[in-house]
Amino acid sequence: MDILFKKPEIEDQPLIEPYFHAVKELGCEMTFSSLFLWSGHYRVQFAVVDDMLVLRAGEAPDFSFAYPIGTHDPKPVIETLRNYCREHGFVFRMHGLTNDKRADLEQAFPGEFEFVSDRDSADYIYLSEDLISLKGKKYHGKRNHINRFKEENNWSYEPITRENMDECVELALEWCRQNGCADDGRLAEICVIKNSFRYFEQLKLVGGILRVDGKVVAFTIGEAVNEDVFVVHIEKAYAEINGAYPAINQEFVKHEASQYRYINREEDLGMEGLRKAKMSYRPVILLERYLVTEKES
Repeated sequence: MDILFKKPEIEDQPLIEPYFHAVKELGCEMTFSSLFLWSGHYRVQFAVVDDMLVLRAGEAPDFSFAYPIGTHDPKPVIETLRNYCREHGFVFRMHGLTNDKRADLEQAFPGEFEFVSDRDSADYIYLSEDLISLKGKKYHGKRNHINRFKEENNWSYEPITRENMDECVELALEWCRQNGCADDGRLAEICVIKNSFRYFEQLKLVGGILRVDGKVVAFTIGEAVNEDVFVVHIEKAYAEINGAYPAINQEFVKHEASQYRYINREEDLGMEGLRKAKMSYRPVILLERYLVTEKES
């Protein structure tokens, strides 16, 4: 059989979004915005199989599938995808499986798959109240950092609107010039930022900025995954402004996401500095991920 995969476009939002809304997950990828904004970089295409959303990443012959999304039994969908790979001469692979999905797959197909931990793709998940209050000894350094920022600067916070988006893009481009954007990932992030603003309202995104002496020195973009989980997609700040990063982290959650229990700050992609920074906020959940390969028969 053949399955028609296509690149997600903004016009596909009414088709795709209900599949994400039908399930309650912690993962940062469980929104249409995440799929749409990053599909170009990760070469992600989608199809609907047996009324389940199927996502395929990469290029032939090294395709990899996400776990089917929806409310129906995923087993026949996975079997269809395995047959699809056999017919096209591909090895069947999956990515991004959580422990729950790993257990479900093993129960449905006992002994048929190999699982490898993908630590670089694990999601860092925090309690919103922790990021706002920063209570206790474990956050002592964070509190001092933020207090110093607020004492030393004439600062203000405001939500992102159409009126201040261009200033955020200017910050992102300047950040790119300072930090180098030769690699595909950083170039892709600039495209994601621009498209986030282009479709800001339609994608139901939320943003916040910090100003110092009237100039934008930090901004954040995120969205609700469901009624319990909020994901932070983008966070940029001038590193030379001491305390700008922890300050925008705290202020954004306080003003825009305090009603959500969990804040998902996505993965570290194996970047040592990013891992250290994310661990320093003491995640309450490190959402493990697994790569899956079909065993040879």
